[in-house]
Amino acid sequence: MKYLIEVEKGKEARDGRPSVGPVYRSVFAKDGFPPPVPGLESCWDVFRITVEKYPDNHMLGRREIVNGKAGKYVWQTYKQVYDKVIRIGNAIRSCGVEPRAKCGIYGANCAEWIMSMEACNAHGLYCVPLYDTLGAGAVEFIICHAEVSIAFIEEKKIAEVLKTFPRTTEFLKTLVSFGKVTPEQRQEVEKFGLAIYAWDDFLKLGDNQQFELPAKEKTDICTIMYTSGTTGDPKGVMISNESIVTLIAGVKRLLESVNEELHQKDVYLSYLPLAHIFDRVIEECFIHHGASIGFWRGDVKLLIEDIGELKPTIFCAVPRVLDRVYSGLNQKISAGGFLKHTLFNFAYSYKLNSLRKGNKYGEAAPLFDRFVFNKVKQGLGGNVRLILSGAAPLSNHVEAFLRVVTCAHVLQGYGMNELLPLCMFYMFCLFLVDSKLQELIIVKIAI
Repeated sequence: MKYLIEVEKGKEARDGRPSVGPVYRSVFAKDGFPPPVPGLESCWDVFRITVEKYPDNHMLGRREIVNGKAGKYVWQTYKQVYDKVIRIGNAIRSCGVEPRAKCGIYGANCAEWIMSMEACNAHGLYCVPLYDTLGAGAVEFIICHAEVSIAFIEEKKIAEVLKTFPRTTEFLKTLVSFGKVTPEQRQEVEKFGLAIYAWDDFLKLGDNQQFELPAKEKTDICTIMYTSGTTGDPKGVMISNESIVTLIAGVKRLLESVNEELHQKDVYLSYLPLAHIFDRVIEECFIHHGASIGFWRGDVKLLIEDIGELKPTIFCAVPRVLDRVYSGLNQKISAGGFLKHTLFNFAYSYKLNSLRKGNKYGEAAPLFDRFVFNKVKQGLGGNVRLILSGAAPLSNHVEAFLRVVTCAHVLQGYGMNELLPLCMFYMFCLFLVDSKLQELIIVKIAI
């Protein structure tokens, strides 16, 4: 129990009530969650304050397509993104959308997704990610259940939203494409009395408008994340500003526990769905530190190429992805011949034992890192120092393998949307130095 502290004694069964075991907390949260960062009252503050501190830092990037080929990443600065967010927010309000209304966002990760989200944060709208992986009819259900009145939609997803007509038109009033709108789509939407805008046209609505930003409170809802739950229809989880700003402080505390920290020079590859809480909160943390977020092209086959071009410093994944990485690397090692296989096994065992003795990553086996494991490191762009795994448990042997061959910290955790700060606390606590640490870090939960 080295990493746990008992904060409540267990209770024996009495008066018909069952017994209750002790309650433990992580040593990093023995007095409760760390206090939020001073000045952060809302998700809008996270972005606004960073713009003031790092206006010229690269914020959002995508690969430029030249003659049908992907080139280098092209970036928008924090100030450039901020200016667009203000225009988007004014355009939203000019459509008659008031604070506390529900705004849907439907599509793959992109700069427009983040800007739409920040416009919601600015004007106190509830951001409601829409996604179809919850099953047939999920998009329709979420729009109707959350009473979404305006939705930002990836260009190729517009057809999916139109399939929900006329059932969703009771609530939907405005659609905004991340790209263009075809005449046929416009005709179909206007037939039901709704408005639809191409991205550039929508931004122009906000050019001559200036709406006052409403005051935000910690307890205000900033997003409603829908999850499959155990049975029945998707369930909407209401997440407050306080949950996310508390999370940011918790991440800072726990990264410090492994001698790591996020900083403005960090680079993140955004490919896990922003409609899921894992990627959403990671990107909030990056925004808070003035770091850079580059988006993939949306094709799994091109992911490694995007990684090589972006050269991220932090890589997030789910166990299914990391299991594939593990299997693929093992196949290559086995096919490398007896000598290479033997050398790898020796280097692997040596470094793993060195790490278990408490040696730091850069000092555990520097020669082997350079001559044996460097190819794996370069496969992730060459700069990755932290790998974060979430959404489900990562197998112990896969975690240990990745810690050795990627030359990076591998931290994992999983949790529920309903317990946002808890799942992040657990993520950074679970695996520190000793691979024997597989204790569940239990935090007191009040429901």
